[in-house]
Amino acid sequence: MVHDPSELIFADRDEAGRLLAEAVAAQVPKHPGPIPLVLALPRGGVPVAVRVAARIGAELDLVLARKIGAPGRPEFGVGAIAEDGPPVFDDDSLEHLGLAAGDFDDTVTAERAELRRRVREYRGDRPAPDPTGREVVVVDDGLATGVTARAALRWLAGRHPRRLVFAAPVCAPSARDGLSGYADTVICLSAPAAFRAVGQWYLDFGQLTDADVRSVFAHS
Repeated sequence: MVHDPSELIFADRDEAGRLLAEAVAAQVPKHPGPIPLVLALPRGGVPVAVRVAARIGAELDLVLARKIGAPGRPEFGVGAIAEDGPPVFDDDSLEHLGLAAGDFDDTVTAERAELRRRVREYRGDRPAPDPTGREVVVVDDGLATGVTARAALRWLAGRHPRRLVFAAPVCAPSARDGLSGYADTVICLSAPAAFRAVGQWYLDFGQLTDADVRSVFAHS
């Protein structure tokens, strides 16, 4: 299921999380059995996911992923890796750049090392959450190319959740549509045709730090 697009400007990630939480609650009702698992994509997805998890009474944790950027354009994601999973590449982007997945071997190695660092930094000695048989909601603050979300969802799908949901306040329409084969449900409050970047749809889109993420999970 994909929600109809609308255009919204969010004050900040906290407001976006409160609004997104209501949409998620409508799709993930409480029922007997394992409590839902809300997994934030750090860093930006964490404050959004906090609101979602509180609203639906879910366990809150992280799913770690790293973008693989285009040569000379590191913010343009052509691929991504999640946790200990294999790299996932966007075939259309590779074709547009005239490159192959193998051209990114060195970048993948570097990003995997950074991913391991972030796992240690954010999770410490805690094991990765077990999604088996649970409703799992992956949350980010926005969806641009969608490749990082695809990597995270693919990794989670291999761990047999009962249902896999992706939720974000704002999404590029093409990226939102591209998740249909990766998640059972995609929840996107706004999918503006004029989308250029996630931050364009927030009044306050300040950069978050590792310390911001650690503070949320300090008592987990």
